[in-house]
Amino acid sequence: MKDGPDIALIASLIGDPARANMLTSLMGGTALTATELADEAGVTKQTASSHLSKLETGGLLGIRKQGRHRYYQLSGPDIADLLENLMGVAVRTGHIRTRPGPKDPALRHARVCYDHLAGDMGIQLYEGLLARGLLFEHEGEPVITPVGEGFMKRLGLPLDTLVRAKRPLCKACLDWSERRTHLAGALGAALLEHIYAKGWASRKEGSREVTFTNSGREEFNRFFGPA
Repeated sequence: MKDGPDIALIASLIGDPARANMLTSLMGGTALTATELADEAGVTKQTASSHLSKLETGGLLGIRKQGRHRYYQLSGPDIADLLENLMGVAVRTGHIRTRPGPKDPALRHARVCYDHLAGDMGIQLYEGLLARGLLFEHEGEPVITPVGEGFMKRLGLPLDTLVRAKRPLCKACLDWSERRTHLAGALGAALLEHIYAKGWASRKEGSREVTFTNSGREEFNRFFGPA
């Protein structure tokens, strides 16, 4: 491809194992220091600095400054979506770790993908919204229905504000662990915040894992389970 987007450059930035580890460690929407990212990648601070510079120059990372400290984060939710899709391709084609860690089952059940719910619970949320007629799919992308708009407003979500956001209101994100769709976009992020605010689930500190309480799971099923 001589003209158009340079996908080879993006692929080369992600393709290095150390940089890939740095990027995936930021998929929970957190911001980490260079030292923390060096630990995630298993490289020296000097090597990490070189990798981070390349990722920043390539537009995959952004920097937040707080006092004398610099924190790195993904430059946008589309980077998390891209990584999630690449992880799904790796699973489908058999390129997986030979010794999955003990946290893998928990991450498959419920986790954060940048700022929305992924894993089994994220898929259940998406499919429940479809089954209840709150969303429908058009050319592979979710669209909120008038009934869905009323439902979200009754939940207390600021739908009018979400519609005016720069990012899409609803976006399909292919879940790497199940190869099925979960809900991203401004609505996906707002629903996860609603789940936290209601106390149905919480995010495990230092991890992408989301843990539901027993009562929280019951409430989740009442609102978002199959009709």
